[in-house]
Amino acid sequence: MNEKKPAIKYKYLNIDNVKYKTLLTKKYLSRKPYVDVDDKKVTAFISGGIRKIYVKKGRSISVGDKLLVLEAMKMRNDIISPVDGIVKEILVKVGDNVSKGQVLLEFF
Repeated sequence: MNEKKPAIKYKYLNIDNVKYKTLLTKKYLSRKPYVDVDDKKVTAFISGGIRKIYVKKGRSISVGDKLLVLEAMKMRNDIISPVDGIVKEILVKVGDNVSKGQVLLEFF
């Protein structure tokens, strides 16, 4: 009748220099790590097709300039520049189908 209970394995979180003892869920432990957004790369926010490209490699770009048209679910979305810079590389061409998160353009 003296059954031994399995030992609980606690994890520790350190938040604002305070150490917390906790039981982390399997979902939490298997999550993808956070990756900081790279302002020098423009990615597709939705999967769709490239219909028009307004820029060329080496061109100087300002914030708000149109870069390309991404058509998704029969809607045409103008992708605009989030930063000032020079187009380093265009990784897509007209007619390409892209998936969500795919890099479309890179800036210097």
